[in-house]
Amino acid sequence: MSTRWLDDTEMTAWLRLAAVLELLPGVLDSQLRRDAELTHYEYFVMAMLSEAPERTLRMTALAQRTNATLPRLSHVVKRLEDRGIVERFPCPEDARATNARLTAAGWKKIRATAPGHVATVRRHVIDVLTREQIAQLADITGAILKSVDPEGHLSELYQR
Repeated sequence: MSTRWLDDTEMTAWLRLAAVLELLPGVLDSQLRRDAELTHYEYFVMAMLSEAPERTLRMTALAQRTNATLPRLSHVVKRLEDRGIVERFPCPEDARATNARLTAAGWKKIRATAPGHVATVRRHVIDVLTREQIAQLADITGAILKSVDPEGHLSELYQR
């Protein structure tokens, strides 16, 4: 079996993607910590709850949507609970399950935080691309998601 080495163009594309994967999370996290005292992951948890019916999801569904283990998610939700942003309660349909819900304070927090987050996303990703490049980026990331998420757990969330 011979190795299919990357050619110069492929290597450039890969290294640039790797650099974006390394640098962009820090850019997003820095803005959210500075402006809202939230980590990017905490914001992501809140965003997933904000888009759910009644701003509520089972913890297992929330873990799946945020690509987290239940222990990691529980730790983050506990921090958000301590701040009055999220609350947990037994699932009415299945008492063995636990739901997480964005509180009124959490809804207010995400509404106040979203404009700065969107401005950061625009500044560093969207506005540096042409409309054609944005469409290409959607296609490219869709193709990569199919490869790294073959069961479509995260891919199906991003079909708008």
